[in-house]
Amino acid sequence: MILISIVYLLLIGSFIYGFNKLRSYSIKNNKAEISFSIIIPFRNEADNLPTLLASIAYLDYPHDQFEIIFVDDNSNDASADLIKASSAKSPLNIRLIPNDRRSDSPKKDAITTAISQAKYEWIITTDADCNLPKYWLQSFNNFIQETDTLYIAAPVTYSIKNTFLMRFQLLDVLSLQGATIGGFGINKPFMCNGANLCYKKSIFKDLQGFKGNDHIAGGDDIFFLEKVAKAYPQQMHYLKCREAIITTTPQMSWQDLISQRIRWAAKTSSYNNWFGKFTGFIVLLMNALAIALLMLTFISVTYVKSLLYVLLIKFSIDFFLIYKTALFFNQKTALRSYFFSFLLYPFFSSYVAVASTFKGYSWKGRTFRK
Repeated sequence: MILISIVYLLLIGSFIYGFNKLRSYSIKNNKAEISFSIIIPFRNEADNLPTLLASIAYLDYPHDQFEIIFVDDNSNDASADLIKASSAKSPLNIRLIPNDRRSDSPKKDAITTAISQAKYEWIITTDADCNLPKYWLQSFNNFIQETDTLYIAAPVTYSIKNTFLMRFQLLDVLSLQGATIGGFGINKPFMCNGANLCYKKSIFKDLQGFKGNDHIAGGDDIFFLEKVAKAYPQQMHYLKCREAIITTTPQMSWQDLISQRIRWAAKTSSYNNWFGKFTGFIVLLMNALAIALLMLTFISVTYVKSLLYVLLIKFSIDFFLIYKTALFFNQKTALRSYFFSFLLYPFFSSYVAVASTFKGYSWKGRTFRK
């Protein structure tokens, strides 16, 4: 118990240190010199595409210096029609192409297909359920000009309504973003989000894209991060910039949330980054320890102090990381649900971890095995 608590405290503490070490970046009036190919895989996203398309039209960047490539992964709703209609009346270079399926991973195939047809050297990936900020491309443009970088991870958060379910999800994603930023800050990147990634097409080709992990349905973002971290560790960065924050939509029900998290967790056993696996293992141990001590307390009151010590350590260090992340994302209102989310989270995460070990998952109307 003592060992797990100390290791957990040091681990989350290192993320807080890394978060502070990584300075926030503000965009300047640099000339738009970088051209981008924006890749957006989608399947049955008719409900979300209007928001995305509106945000694309609002981007403040020279129209002749970026293209948008939508990759249709066999949608059977009105998604393609929405994109075609938007493209027909837009001055932007918007292309719609079909996914060339060659592996067991639809999204990896979609990204690979689009990169093979991309016009520009710098690739940005995002998702169809996202809302892009006005100065998104300008922030990447500035950062690329001012740093020696080949790969940039950038911030993602949820746009939520005022319900406990959505605040719970927001606190969860803020903890993930805090750990992501902290990992980059201590030079041990192990997480990123494919909804906001930027990298050179040349390194994707040099590293043979998703070869070696394309038999796994998910994980396009993390698997490629691991390849870049091994080959170009000094040239990958996190863009800690408020103007680069992408917002996306949370799940609408607990069932959908659990299904999503099982899908996320199912691929972790295949990761190669030892620090990422270590982090996941320690977090799981700490959550399992809290549950075990709670159960033992019902059997014998002698465990009450041990339970309180563990909960106090976890409550304090988790809050510190999430609070700092919430400040950066300007989402402190989610903290009103921190106490009850903290009590629920060990059961939630432990269930997801166990379920992802023994179950497959469904995604976009398809079923995948682990």
